[in-house]
Amino acid sequence: MVTMTEPKVHMGLITGGEARDLYPTNPVVLIPVGSHEDQGPHAPMGDYLLAEKLAELIALDACKRGTRTVVAPVLAYGGDDFFGPMIGGIHLRRTTAVAVFEDMLTTLARNGMTRVIFINGHGGNAQPIQDVTRAWLKSTGRVVPSLYLWRIGYGLLTTLLGAEASKAVSGHGADPLTSITMHLFPDRVRHDMIPEGKPLKRETTFDLPFLQLGALSFEGHEVGVPFEYDAAYNHGVSKGDPRLCKPETGKILTDQITDVCSRFVVHFAARTP
Repeated sequence: MVTMTEPKVHMGLITGGEARDLYPTNPVVLIPVGSHEDQGPHAPMGDYLLAEKLAELIALDACKRGTRTVVAPVLAYGGDDFFGPMIGGIHLRRTTAVAVFEDMLTTLARNGMTRVIFINGHGGNAQPIQDVTRAWLKSTGRVVPSLYLWRIGYGLLTTLLGAEASKAVSGHGADPLTSITMHLFPDRVRHDMIPEGKPLKRETTFDLPFLQLGALSFEGHEVGVPFEYDAAYNHGVSKGDPRLCKPETGKILTDQITDVCSRFVVHFAARTP
């Protein structure tokens, strides 16, 4: 919880009067984007909650390092990718996601807020963000970075746990998301619903083994094919075993992700006018 001694970082809590004083200084704006999809039987479907919370922690840490940073209201719905079959899931068409991201950048820039970083918590957002930021570079000359939280998290897991232990726990429905959720939102994890780690469903389209989402293996070579996650995952869980996830791991990951990202915010701010 943010204390009274900490700066306000959530843009939705900053008053109109405070905004007129703060925003002309062009603080760094973090735009957290997540998704509402299956994260396993035990985890909240709203993984946007993690993107929002981590963005808050990153902003507070960057402020402590001397770089005023704020957090835009989180975009809860991610770009469409593989998770359409999940009942209750909500996603945006890729064209819609592109339009929303573009509108957010445009409205901020209209009033001189040009130092923006996407804090991404969903794979389906990666391509729309890339499309928008490439177009933004061409039209304005400004570079808008994106920090993909879970890609950073996977890299940190290997260092934290070692290659073998990391391999056993890494994957959709397991780490890094489950351990981080256990740490940040312990009351939101259904420990009684954590599933047994099972192998991926090995045979999918054309009786070929699963390689990764959107790809099969043919004689060791990658073949791109359209299919959705439930053709390969078991109840939203991919290769990792969620029974191995721990809040202690989540705390270390949260601290390390926050540190890496806040240091990048400071680095970025020092090199953008």
